[in-house]
Amino acid sequence: MKVLITGICGFVGSTLARNWLDAGRVEIVGLDNLSRCGSEENRLKLNRLGINVIHADMRCASDIESVPRADWVLDAAANPSVLAGTDASCSSRQVVEHNLLGTINVLEYCKRHRAGFIQLSTSRVYSIADLSRLPVEAAGRAFRLCPEGGLPGGISAAGVSEAFSTAPPISLYGSTKLASELLALEYGEMFGFPVWINRCGVLAGAGQFGRADQGIFAYWINAWLRRRRLAYTGFGGTGFQVRDCLHPRDLIPLLEKQTASNASGTERVFNLGGGSDNAVSLAELSAWCSARFGPHSVSADLNGRRFDIPWLVLDSSLARERWGWWPETPLTAILEEIAHHAEQNPDWLEMSGA
Repeated sequence: MKVLITGICGFVGSTLARNWLDAGRVEIVGLDNLSRCGSEENRLKLNRLGINVIHADMRCASDIESVPRADWVLDAAANPSVLAGTDASCSSRQVVEHNLLGTINVLEYCKRHRAGFIQLSTSRVYSIADLSRLPVEAAGRAFRLCPEGGLPGGISAAGVSEAFSTAPPISLYGSTKLASELLALEYGEMFGFPVWINRCGVLAGAGQFGRADQGIFAYWINAWLRRRRLAYTGFGGTGFQVRDCLHPRDLIPLLEKQTASNASGTERVFNLGGGSDNAVSLAELSAWCSARFGPHSVSADLNGRRFDIPWLVLDSSLARERWGWWPETPLTAILEEIAHHAEQNPDWLEMSGA
């Protein structure tokens, strides 16, 4: 089986490529426009493994037309920041072109070659307004959900399910990913190729690019180690906001099952997150960093960040029922892996975070 991975030189794409190759029984080829800092280093590592990395831009249809045929496409390319398009660092048009137009070009490739399509989507397709209204309370150093007051549809103590609202606002990032999901499902139905949509929580691990808006766990640990300025933003400056954490390599068993299945059915969209066991607040992450590296001060910025929410943990029950999937790497192992990489790569923030 031959798999084409888009965005293969990003953190998620390169991690999946290496681990899937190690699992065997697959030939991997990838494409990337090499626009992000750190991409070139990943390209060299993938080349040494014998993986062909094609320099191509998904936004350019003629670039995709020349890509050799594959059996499956794993779409791991995106501008992954929920703040993308809101400031001068990236225009709104660029976000749409990267995250939606690029997906359309790849779907045309799947149509032409009858290739299956797997999209790595995001938990940020869920309604920001509805997530912001969830009943939470402070417990220790973190917010926790308060089910006693009644919860909206699509959420339980296990987290946010696929049935939760996707009503706007969900950010340009979230809306382009949601639109890509809908188009992928339509293309697959209309042109007869299999499609799976995997909505991932916060993905993290060693080698994640060091930007706060795209890899908060890697950024926080690297910045703490190097005694960079850190601040808790919004929510009273407490750092109590909570996210769950998932290592990309934990997706491999699921991807193997999805690429081996052409089964029909109504369930095509799945949440994939670390769940409550891998959920952590920034304040709890700071406590871990303090124990690992020694104390470091964190300031408080009372001004809220746009699109931020107090609590987001994904409920992956449907993936467990349908595929027998659950996250395997515990939170502490993910954090330790990032810390070890940070110690071995003292210039990581400068090299990958620009």
